[in-house]
Amino acid sequence: MLSRRKLFIIPLVILILMVFSGCSPAATKPNPSDVPTKQGSLLQVHFLNVGQADSILVMVPNGQTILIDGGNVEDGPGVISYLKSQGVKQLTAIVATHPHEDHIGGLAAVIRSFPPKQVYLSNGTANTQAFRDFMTAVNDSGAKKIRAKANTQLDVSGITGLFLAPNSEHYEDLNNYSAVLKLTYGKVSFLFTGDAESISEAEMLKSGKDLRATVLKVGHHGSSSSTSKAFLKAVSPQYAVISVGVNNDYGHPAQTTLKKLAGAGVQVYRTDQDGTIIATTNGNTIEFTKTGETIPSNTPPLKAVN
Repeated sequence: MLSRRKLFIIPLVILILMVFSGCSPAATKPNPSDVPTKQGSLLQVHFLNVGQADSILVMVPNGQTILIDGGNVEDGPGVISYLKSQGVKQLTAIVATHPHEDHIGGLAAVIRSFPPKQVYLSNGTANTQAFRDFMTAVNDSGAKKIRAKANTQLDVSGITGLFLAPNSEHYEDLNNYSAVLKLTYGKVSFLFTGDAESISEAEMLKSGKDLRATVLKVGHHGSSSSTSKAFLKAVSPQYAVISVGVNNDYGHPAQTTLKKLAGAGVQVYRTDQDGTIIATTNGNTIEFTKTGETIPSNTPPLKAVN
């Protein structure tokens, strides 16, 4: 049995060795930058149920956040409430896919509450109050404005983001100005298409870019003008999400689109049936949560399971 004296000397020797080797007990404390964020290693994509409109929140594992579109003007307060419920303090980037109100209408209010670091927008314009209010909010925020077009890289760390469209300078239909963004995290990828129609889809196919994605945000609320057979084959998604309003006046999603998706073996989620939809991935596998919620919502943040 060791004597009391030896029991005292051993820890003292260890402490002396740590000091002379450049170590100390305080050095074992983790650096705050090394502490995992609340999401841990998980990426979350929230497809908000904003009716016949689009709004998507992307929460990157390192704590950065991206908002793609903001619904109609009246959806602004609800989107703000949802962002707060998810613990969002600041938006790293906003992507305004194109100038139609059901995509950019709510962004003016969002920008005033969460001034973003950067805003990506295509060169499409509209002579509407909603678009003017949006541009005023962007300019007043001081955010860096970045032209969203094919081959533009998304400046957000922790994921890879590349815009695949628009590929032309001018279109007759504003829908084809839609900024189409592909996000990749590990082996899982998302393709956000805005309202891009068959003309833009054909340009993306012609570009030769890799369009494959695990999850496809179906273009133009599932309209028959989008999701051509060739485009769907090139994307080859396992899952698809359609942002669409209940009993909308447009008849979206079109039965022809739903048949194409079913024929390709794609599992479809719809905001009109499933409410806000949350995709969670660790970069290898992906899970979907159907909340049944309509914005505004008090849905609590998902807890990461590492």
